[in-house]
Amino acid sequence: MRTQSDPTDESDNDEIAIDSGDPGPAGRDYVNALARGLEVIKVFTRYTPKMTLSEVAQATGMTRATVRRFLLTLAHEGYVEISGKHFSLRPKILELGFSALSSMDLWDVVQPVINDLSEKLSESCFAAVLDGESVIYVARATPNNRRVNVGISIGSRVPAHCVSTGRVLLASLPEDQLHQYIETMTLTKFTPNTITSRVQLRDVLEEVRRQGWSIVDQELEVGLRSLSVPIRDGSDQIVAALNVCCPSTRISLEEMKTRILANTFEASRNITLALHC
Repeated sequence: MRTQSDPTDESDNDEIAIDSGDPGPAGRDYVNALARGLEVIKVFTRYTPKMTLSEVAQATGMTRATVRRFLLTLAHEGYVEISGKHFSLRPKILELGFSALSSMDLWDVVQPVINDLSEKLSESCFAAVLDGESVIYVARATPNNRRVNVGISIGSRVPAHCVSTGRVLLASLPEDQLHQYIETMTLTKFTPNTITSRVQLRDVLEEVRRQGWSIVDQELEVGLRSLSVPIRDGSDQIVAALNVCCPSTRISLEEMKTRILANTFEASRNITLALHC
């Protein structure tokens, strides 16, 4: 019979010990079904918002029967919508990300800063984090005086290799991690400008690492130009990227490298200073 001081009583012990004696990433504490369910969620992107059962199975490498169970469970919980043969994520899925973000002081600081930056530049501004081979946009601000703004929403996921946020975050990785990324990531060509050569991408990322910022000109979408700088936390670690996106017809490359860059760096420094307080 257990007593109140019994160290094996999990209800009285908040410390979590990972048993790595069993197979799997975290031994017997690893929940494979949860990990595979998350993989199913992640295959839905800006470029594949609606997918059939077969397409999800192919993208995840799981059987159709396994994928079907995950998708029907997600649909029952309100995270997935079913329309004929197609499945898509419902807005409720954002609650998972918002729950994490709401507990981080960083985003309380970032949002008002990018609001000010957006109004000052009269352009759309974003903050993004690296997740696998993609970046996820976690904060957004659009100016009130523009009828046309960049259509990227919070939670959007785009390939890291062809956007300025991704290049800033990839360039900040330790050398061994960066090498692994470059060698294994899928370099999809979205426009005639998209870099798909691993050698060329490595050279570009080295330049980003040296100069501390990135400009990408119409590599994700024709007509879209963007600039990003790092966001550093209170311990001076790069945790996200601050981004300004604008139509190439409105802002020249020269203006991106001068006025836009100077104001974006200032906003990034303000975030870091606030986190030091």
